[in-house]
Amino acid sequence: MKFSCEKVLLQSAVATASRAVSPKSSIPALEGVLLQAGRCLTVSGYNMNTGIRTDLEADITEEGALVLSARLFGEIIRRLPDDVVIFSSDKDLNVKLTCGDASYDISALSADDYPELPEVEDEHSVQIQQKTLRSMIAETSFAVSTDEARPIHTGSLFEIGENSLTVVSVDGFRLALRRESLEKMGEGGFRFVAPGSALNEVEKICEDTEETASITLGQRHILFEVGSTQLICRRLEGEFLDYKASIPRTNPTAVTVSAKGLMEAIDRVSVVISDKQKSPVRCLFQADQILLSAKTAAGEAKDVCRTSGDGGGLEIGFNNRYLLDALKYAPADTVRLELNTGISPCVITPAEGEEERFLYMVLPVRLKNN
Repeated sequence: MKFSCEKVLLQSAVATASRAVSPKSSIPALEGVLLQAGRCLTVSGYNMNTGIRTDLEADITEEGALVLSARLFGEIIRRLPDDVVIFSSDKDLNVKLTCGDASYDISALSADDYPELPEVEDEHSVQIQQKTLRSMIAETSFAVSTDEARPIHTGSLFEIGENSLTVVSVDGFRLALRRESLEKMGEGGFRFVAPGSALNEVEKICEDTEETASITLGQRHILFEVGSTQLICRRLEGEFLDYKASIPRTNPTAVTVSAKGLMEAIDRVSVVISDKQKSPVRCLFQADQILLSAKTAAGEAKDVCRTSGDGGGLEIGFNNRYLLDALKYAPADTVRLELNTGISPCVITPAEGEEERFLYMVLPVRLKNN
């Protein structure tokens, strides 16, 4: 196996594929990246749940395939000078790397020891701009559950309709929903749940560009194609929360507020809250303002956030981090808070524009009487 290519291209490909490599595995080959030199150079990483493979341009003079330690190979490539990397291996899997004045001799493993990445049958597919997919994942992934007792909620639900894509994440304390319009699809709708860990990698692979990404649904796996990179992950099975029935939309109280202003007020009163000194943020909704307070053994903090609308004296408590996350990721400067009672969820939507573009729901914390 012999090829040469630009160091920066090889470094990028190895870094991308290495995101799916197991740091420790009972299969030694899975601690490495698979290099395949054919019509182009392909670098793959796989941990038996998620696989990433990416193609790059290289001058290939001898085809072949082998596996190199992802950690060692990545460290070597990162330290090489910005020049052309010349790579060669013999039949005994001895590899020689040269770049400028630097050279390395390392050992490889046979490609025969590397499990094949799953093939994804094209049952359904959809195309979406990379920057849109990236933002939809970023603005919902914070609410993905980490509770392995409900594996289905450790992923995000993707619902594809005739002209929209909806992504929903829930963790039992909050819900995050993002919806974007799509070009009309002729094949009808479909839905699946993708693991949160895999979606985090898709977010990193997507770029801030209008170039499209493709999502293909198979019987057991999902394929995300972004440029020259493919990510394959296992789809999660189970009954996802009926989110439409879980969101109360007949809330009698509503106020509009600057997302940044409310975040800053919550942040200020959260100073007295810590892992050891826990307390909800107490919010008293009045006419055109919210009185915020938090009290622990460390001290008491109070602040005021200006709003538009009358909260009618409703008092409700929130986990400060959950409310901050919802406001941080809300893709709008001004948001609408819909409220009902002190023990009912708070629904956060855009104050203006497209009503259903995003929706966050945060469950309250029951307050103790003063």
